[in-house]
Amino acid sequence: MEYRLLGQTGVFVSRICLGTMTFGGSGQERYRAIGGLALPQAKALVHIALDAGVNFFDTADVYAGGESESLLGEALGARRRDVILATKAHARMGPGPNEVGQSRLHLMRAIEDSLRRLGTDWIDLYQIHNFDPLTPIEVMLRTLDDAVRQGKIRHVGCSNLAAWQVMKALGFSAKQGLERFESLQAYYSLAGRDVERELVPMVQDQQLGLLAWSPLAGGFLSGKFDRASSDPEARRAKVDFPPIDRERTYDVIDVLRTVAKRQKASVSQVALAWVLSRPGVTSVIVGAKREDQLRDNLGALTLQLESQDLEALDAASKLAPSYPGWVQAWRQADRWPASTQGTST
Repeated sequence: MEYRLLGQTGVFVSRICLGTMTFGGSGQERYRAIGGLALPQAKALVHIALDAGVNFFDTADVYAGGESESLLGEALGARRRDVILATKAHARMGPGPNEVGQSRLHLMRAIEDSLRRLGTDWIDLYQIHNFDPLTPIEVMLRTLDDAVRQGKIRHVGCSNLAAWQVMKALGFSAKQGLERFESLQAYYSLAGRDVERELVPMVQDQQLGLLAWSPLAGGFLSGKFDRASSDPEARRAKVDFPPIDRERTYDVIDVLRTVAKRQKASVSQVALAWVLSRPGVTSVIVGAKREDQLRDNLGALTLQLESQDLEALDAASKLAPSYPGWVQAWRQADRWPASTQGTST
C-alpha cells in the first residue's frame, strides 16, 4: 500500500480509501440498488481492505439513513484505532425544518449522532457534504472548530464545493485562527474532469488533500458498459449518477479497453490507475458490493500506466478549452524574457 499526507495534518492516508455507501439500506430502494450490504458482507470488505493496508474509510450520515455509519463502526470493531475514519454531514436526516444543512443546531446534533452510530469517541476527518446557501460560512467553521477543541473531531474537510467557496472558508479560518479545511472530496474520473478547471489548481496551491469520489463514474467505467453491451444488474443501470456524456464516455471506454488489453489489466483498474496518476490526488475512494470487486480495485495500485497509455486516455477525455484558462495559456509565453524563455532558476 502507498500512503500520502492528508493536507497539512501530518497524517498519512492510504491511496485507496474504502467508501461505504454500499453498506446498509436493504430496505430502501436507492441504497438497495447501490449495495444494500448487511453486516457480514460489510465486515468481509472492511477486513480485505485492512489486510491490504488500507487505513482510510469514508462514509456519511445520509448513507442508508445512518446505517452505513453503524455497520462501518461495527465492522471495524477493535481496529478503530488503526484507521483514519471520515464521515460527512449536510444532507437531510429527517422531516423537521432543522434536520438539514450546516447550522450550529444541525451540525452539533449531526456530530453526536455520527459518533454514536460509528461507536467511537472521535472522528478523524469530518466533512461538510455540500454548500449551504442559508448558513454563513463563518457559523459553520466556528461550529467545527468548537468540535475540534472538544476532541470530538480531529480535522475538517469539505465535499462538492466550488473553488471560490473553499477559498472563502480558508480565508476566514486563517483570519480568525480557526481549524481550516484540510481536504476536498470531489468527483473525478475519466468521464468527469471538470475538477481540473479550478479545483485541482486550488488544492495544489493551498496544500489541501484531494479525495476523488466515484472514480469509475458510478460504475460506467467498470468494464460492464460499452456501445454494444451493458449489465442490467449493475449499479449504474439502476442509479444513473453521476451525470455523464454517454457518447463521449463510450469513446473513453474504447481506449480503456485497448489500454487494459495491452497492460493485461481490467478496465476498472486502468480507470482507477489514471485517477491515481493525476496531479494533486491524495486518495481515491472506491466502493464495492462484492469481494472480487474490491480486490480488483486494489490491484490498480500496482498498475503503472505508460506514457502512451496516459496520452491516449487524455486525448479521449480531455476538457474543452474554457475561459479564462485558454487566454491565460495563450499569453503565458509573453511572461518570459526572450533570452530566458522556457527556463527557470
